[in-house]
Amino acid sequence: MDDKDLIQKAKKGDTLALSELLQQNYSFLINYLMKVTLHPQIAEDLTQETMMKSIEKIQLYNGKSKFSSWLITIATNLFIDQQRRKKREKNWLEQEQALRKMKWNAANMYEEWTDVLDVLARMNEEIRMSIVLKHYYGYTYEEIGKMMGVAEGTVKSRVSNGLKRIRKELEKHEES
Repeated sequence: MDDKDLIQKAKKGDTLALSELLQQNYSFLINYLMKVTLHPQIAEDLTQETMMKSIEKIQLYNGKSKFSSWLITIATNLFIDQQRRKKREKNWLEQEQALRKMKWNAANMYEEWTDVLDVLARMNEEIRMSIVLKHYYGYTYEEIGKMMGVAEGTVKSRVSNGLKRIRKELEKHEES
């Protein structure tokens, strides 16, 4: 039975046809992922994820490309997503390490701003940057706006809202 027949049967719910289709493409797919990932375990995991995704989405296969090309597209997208997640996790870990180092340095210098660092770390980057540039480095709202590519009023709003949040969080901390 050729791929087209298997695909039609699989779309109609024939699990044996779907199983055969996936078995026929398994070695092709894992070999592709081995070359892309250069890591056998990751390639195996991604192959399994791709197979699961193709089972879930078999109805979306439109036949405009070869079935193996469709599987490669799914696998490639899964791999790219995995790499993005790893990058975000790495960036988050690096930020956490830098924050811990800053806190340790502040504590060793007997500075009482480790609580402020905690609050700043939980803010989004645009607000944190605006506050730091304004209150730690003394830039004007206009200068910060030019640096960040936003309007002066946006910077004022970010700083104002950020400072309110810092005060609120510090009040909570003092009460506990």
